[in-house]
Amino acid sequence: TYTIDYIAHVPLEPRAAVAKFENGKLTVWTGTQRPFGVQQDLAAKFDIPKENVRVLVPDTGSGYGGKHSGEAALEAASLAIKTGKPIKLVWTREEEFIWAYFRPAGVIKVKSGFKKDGAITAWKFDNYNSGTASLKSQYRIPNQQNNFHSSRTPLKQGSYRGLASTANVFARESHISDMAAMIGMDQLEFRLKNLDDARLKGVLQAAAKSFGWHTKQKRKGVGYGIACDFVKGGYVATCAEVMVAEDGTVKIVRITEAFDCGAIINPHHLEHQILGAIVQGLGGALFESVDFANGKILNANLSTYRVPRFKDTPEITIVMVNRTDQSPAGAGEAPIVGVAPAIRNAILQATGTALKTLPLLPEGKVKWP
Repeated sequence: TYTIDYIAHVPLEPRAAVAKFENGKLTVWTGTQRPFGVQQDLAAKFDIPKENVRVLVPDTGSGYGGKHSGEAALEAASLAIKTGKPIKLVWTREEEFIWAYFRPAGVIKVKSGFKKDGAITAWKFDNYNSGTASLKSQYRIPNQQNNFHSSRTPLKQGSYRGLASTANVFARESHISDMAAMIGMDQLEFRLKNLDDARLKGVLQAAAKSFGWHTKQKRKGVGYGIACDFVKGGYVATCAEVMVAEDGTVKIVRITEAFDCGAIINPHHLEHQILGAIVQGLGGALFESVDFANGKILNANLSTYRVPRFKDTPEITIVMVNRTDQSPAGAGEAPIVGVAPAIRNAILQATGTALKTLPLLPEGKVKWP
């Protein structure tokens, strides 16, 4: 059983809006990822014809799936209509933590069967609450069930970069490495044995080659992990190296990621999308978690909610696989999904401890078995 905590989007810019209402026409400037949806919400809320509502999106201080709703736009518009004056409204950081929605928490139960040669024969995967994205396994398994179970939740939840892929890939790729460890088989070889998709195999091999997977010597307290998947048209494989001290302190030494999203249009932009996803993925993998009790958020500021810092960032190598024979696909979400399981699987190899919760290291340390 794997568990995934709620995490916050923590955009650099909290929700904000400027609204002006003149001559029956409403204009709102706001940082939203869903301008036409916000336009519809404003028209319905204030009973204004849709053609008289204009939503403008200036450069926005990030969203990560957290700005699909238009709370600030609705609040600013309400005040502008009532006062007849232009209104600027900006949420505080605490309001952003308390009133925005979070990445869904979840519980994932996995059961599997496999042969001594590593061939997977059976698979049952049940996701409770976190979502259906990447629910189905990419591995060749003759007997499998993949189920999603909705549930009532204590906190508001919604889209987050990668949607439920982050949770589902974490549970699946963690379990895959556990299976490999049980029969003493290399993590990479176990995956290649059970995959048919040539492009997914390709990114695995590209990441492993750049990482030097087959040249690494086993050393005490040092572990190597790998993970892969297919998300929204993108094929991704991530390798991680960790170093675990005797007191359980974990250092992420380096991460190598190979990504295939078809033909590359803008290499510079793609590289930065991948880099940003990896760094953001470190937070959810290692320490990000919304702490709540009795209906209250207990860590609603950046002094108590931990996000990645420069000192947390390891050496990062990016391998962009340019498939000019394939149509381009999106690159904003897939690169985040392999970070957590690759780190987790590296910790497994270093210590023998099979972590099953995100975040992996809320206290910064792992217990040696």
